[in-house]
Amino acid sequence: MMLWMKTEEMALGTMLERLRLVIQNVDEIMQQENSPLCAIDITPDLRKKFAFLLGGRGQNGSPIIVFPEFSAFGEIQEREFHNVLTYLTNVPSLSAAGVGFILVIDRRQDRWAAVKGTLLRIAGSFPGNLQLVLVLRPTTLFQRTLSDILFKFNRDEFKMKVPVIMLSSVTELHSYIDQTQLTTELGGTQEYCHEQWISHRTDMEGFALMVKRTAQILQSFGTELAETELPNDIQATANLLRSHTDKKDKMKEDLHVALGQGSRLLESINEPVVRDPDHNRNQGELENLSTVQRLLSQLDETERACDEFWGTHQAKLEQCLQLRHFEHNFREMRCLLDQVAERLTAFSEVGINPAHADHIFCDLNSHEARVLEVLDEAQALAREGDELIQSSHYAEDSIQPKCSELRAVSKELSSTLRARKDHLLRAMELHHNLERAAKWCGDGLYLLASQPVDKCQSHEGAESALQEMERYLDTAGQNKLTDPSSIYSDYKTVLNQDFRDQIEKVFQKQVSVQEMFEKRMVSLKKLAAKQTRPVQPVAPRPEAFIKSPLSSPAKRVLEKSCSEGDSVNGVSSGTVEGQLQSSRSTSLSEEDENLAILRKHVMNELLETERGYVEELHCVLQGYASEMDNPAMASLMPAPLQNKKDVLFGNMPEIYTFHKRTFLRELEEYQGCPELVGRCFLLRMTDLQIYEKYCQNKPRSESLWRQCSDCTFFQECQKKLEHKLGLDSYLLKPVQRITKYQLLLKELLKYSKGCEGSEALQEALTSILGILKAVNDSMHLIAITGYDGHLGDLGRLLMQGSFSVWTEHKKGHAKVKDMARFKPMQRHLFLHEKALLFCKRREENGEGYEKAPSYSFKQSLSMSAVGITENAKGDNKKFEVWCNSREEVYIVQAPTTEVKTTWVNEIRKVLTTQLEAYRDLPACLPEASQQRSSDGLFQFPPTAGEPVSLGSFRRGERSMKVKKGEPSSPDANSSPITKGSPTSPGHKTKRHEIKSDPTPFGFKGWTKGSLSLDANEENDGYSSTEEPLTSDPEDEGGKKLCAGKYTVVSDYEKCSTQDLSVKSGETVQLIKEGEDGQWFVKNLKTKQEGWVAAANLYTLIGESTSCQSLTSSEGSGSGNLSTSSSCCETNTSSSDIKP
Repeated sequence: MMLWMKTEEMALGTMLERLRLVIQNVDEIMQQENSPLCAIDITPDLRKKFAFLLGGRGQNGSPIIVFPEFSAFGEIQEREFHNVLTYLTNVPSLSAAGVGFILVIDRRQDRWAAVKGTLLRIAGSFPGNLQLVLVLRPTTLFQRTLSDILFKFNRDEFKMKVPVIMLSSVTELHSYIDQTQLTTELGGTQEYCHEQWISHRTDMEGFALMVKRTAQILQSFGTELAETELPNDIQATANLLRSHTDKKDKMKEDLHVALGQGSRLLESINEPVVRDPDHNRNQGELENLSTVQRLLSQLDETERACDEFWGTHQAKLEQCLQLRHFEHNFREMRCLLDQVAERLTAFSEVGINPAHADHIFCDLNSHEARVLEVLDEAQALAREGDELIQSSHYAEDSIQPKCSELRAVSKELSSTLRARKDHLLRAMELHHNLERAAKWCGDGLYLLASQPVDKCQSHEGAESALQEMERYLDTAGQNKLTDPSSIYSDYKTVLNQDFRDQIEKVFQKQVSVQEMFEKRMVSLKKLAAKQTRPVQPVAPRPEAFIKSPLSSPAKRVLEKSCSEGDSVNGVSSGTVEGQLQSSRSTSLSEEDENLAILRKHVMNELLETERGYVEELHCVLQGYASEMDNPAMASLMPAPLQNKKDVLFGNMPEIYTFHKRTFLRELEEYQGCPELVGRCFLLRMTDLQIYEKYCQNKPRSESLWRQCSDCTFFQECQKKLEHKLGLDSYLLKPVQRITKYQLLLKELLKYSKGCEGSEALQEALTSILGILKAVNDSMHLIAITGYDGHLGDLGRLLMQGSFSVWTEHKKGHAKVKDMARFKPMQRHLFLHEKALLFCKRREENGEGYEKAPSYSFKQSLSMSAVGITENAKGDNKKFEVWCNSREEVYIVQAPTTEVKTTWVNEIRKVLTTQLEAYRDLPACLPEASQQRSSDGLFQFPPTAGEPVSLGSFRRGERSMKVKKGEPSSPDANSSPITKGSPTSPGHKTKRHEIKSDPTPFGFKGWTKGSLSLDANEENDGYSSTEEPLTSDPEDEGGKKLCAGKYTVVSDYEKCSTQDLSVKSGETVQLIKEGEDGQWFVKNLKTKQEGWVAAANLYTLIGESTSCQSLTSSEGSGSGNLSTSSSCCETNTSSSDIKP
């Protein structure tokens, strides 16, 4: 550092000395101390040419000033006369001016009075030294004579200390001054242009002043650079380097301008020589040439000195910037090293069993990759420091300790990592040894328990049992633990109290097994040594074969021991039972500890992923969202992205704020008690519903992203953040996070059975699944198109799912024909609190959310105007929804009976809720009763306050009864919710004659969409204005059945003797189609044949073609049940959120 400072000081001193000489030289040229005048200041006076500096020299080198004939000489003001003479006397060099000036006064065409006036004026105000005054007197005879006479008498009047010589002609002048030093007007040979002389003087003085000003600025700049203190941060250092570089460039530019002006001036001075090589310069021209050349030379030297100083200063600033970067990287690297070292200390555990130790070792291996990566970065940074030192960095004393520290910490961290791995490997080795020994003991107990007592009574049986036991004991060396002292010595570094307890238990178990083997072998040897004789086998006591709750090998040994008696093993049953009870208590304790550790691991995963999630959201909001408001980045954003931050990011800022300030902090409070974390989720369940808004905005966000994903703005932001993945991956994080919670809660619940807080965990899991269902439902709702009203007016969405739907319409007394032969419509139903929507599902082509299905609205039924029949057409998967006294009937077939039951129950709940709400509004009852009476339909009791209840479901019907005052109309017992047998003829005859009102309230509740279902005459009374009959024209082209072989994708149980039962995976052959819409089908596996409805075949074989099988039934025409289709179902379709 001292060497660098000395070098910079030397460079600065050299530059400043150069600049001082330049300024001094300019001052000498300008003679600013004697006369502050410049040619440009008195140019008008100089141009009058009443006096001029000829440029020639006398015999002793005296400068010559010529006063040419000037008729208005007497009119020249004293100031003008003084300024011109002062300037002219300061033009020659100081040495030439010191010799004295020769004045040549030309008054040949003038009178004596003019001569006298000129001499008197010169004598009174000439500012320089005079050597000789030569006067060319008037040439006329009278004036010449007069001048000679009067000059002699008035000589003393002139008061001049130098001779004044009166000359009659230029010939006499040549005797005093050489002819080559005079102009042609004075009989000389020198060419003189007064305007050119003024121009040269003006340019020379301007050039000299520019040189001086440039030198002074360079002096100030050099002093400023030398006195500047080096900043302590990267940004300030970079700004300082940039500022100084800009100033240097400006200085260089000014210097080059001065050099250019000097070069042009030099060319102008050399112009006469260039034009005429024989031209002889006078002394003045030579002095001008020398002056300009000297200034240019000094400027060149100054530029070199400035460049040398700047090179030193720039190198220092660049090295300072390198040092600040190194120090910044060093601080970050130290933090990283400290973090990985702190994380490494968490691997001091040895585990409670082999699986736990393996799990820790896997985590350590994963962390090792991160540690090695950080160590590589640390080594790279240390090498960078070495390179700075080798490049003679001025801060070598500061860099060297940091490099040494990085290497020392890296070495220590590497050693710690190896020690941790060795420590854990030793622990795993001991765990596996203990496990192997325990397994060996267990196998021994199993061997003892598995030996049949009756066979051991014979000589051969005893010998065989002995050999079997000896073979087992031969494996003891490979499996048994050695002396405890040697174990303690070999594994001293990893032993803790848990290990010691396990070792003691295993050793005790080994001893017990060894003793049991020895006693059994003694007994068997006695039996083998006895005389062989027939033995009557005796059946063991019945209680010996009672299955024990603890089905372990030790328990079976106990049972065998009881049956064999003390003569076989010599061990009392009480002793073994005590050992088993102790073993079971120990096992239960170990199991609780294992569960606690697993809960801790799940909790750690929850917290670590939560912290990572918060950090990722922060990076996205800072690195992308904030940059969209940055004016500097505005030029990089395409037009579709302008002012679309809310569309692209949705309510991500709200999600980040909630998790950062609230949820993460509260989760961390439960780190010590993971089993209670369900309370935290329950407390914040309402806040977590903000994800519904984010997911609803996701399609718009993805659409905008696809439009602008390739723009420079996103690429620059990703480059600054150093993200490997694009923004779209991070926009998916909130969706992934909300689905991750239910998985973690399931894991915690699995390991917390019977613990305090397990109920809260179960409730939290249910609530999270409910949020996912609500999110999923909302995603389906926003995909509905063509609905004129506002979906929010329909109340809460209760269920949604895909079904096969047939419609039956009746106009007047015409009745619908058998509709089973017509193909069903595939409809996606949305059950709201106030309406049931029928939509057509449309699969979209695209990517991401654009690939999700959309739903075209078809019609809606007000829930205040519908009734329900639980079973329809003999199929246990069908039910009916009807209205207007069954003028409109919708036969709905669910994918499964469970889905059907769930929907029927939910619709029943809606209708029941409406009925109960009606009972709470007594003022509306009279009007409703009057309306029903006038229609001849079901009537409510005329008096308010009478209780109305739903009757229980019976096999034949489901009726709603009214107590007290119930009218005896034919339809008094009918109900909007009926359960009948549609296969019976009697029921079939009466079904369309029911006069019951389908609305529990007694009001017609049709919406605008439902009015499109009115029948017309052209279609025999069975059609809607939208779709003739019940066929779906949109499905005609792609779902037509044809004869051939198909693979069944779902089970189907026959509903009648003529039907055919099939199971998933079986191959069936469609033989022919009947007239009633059914197909004659043969099961190729069971060889059975029967009739199957075409609607059921769409469900059974889905979209499969002949001789091909579908992968699942989810692609069938019946549609897939989404999350909201069943109370117990949590899976979603391909377009839904997948937990």
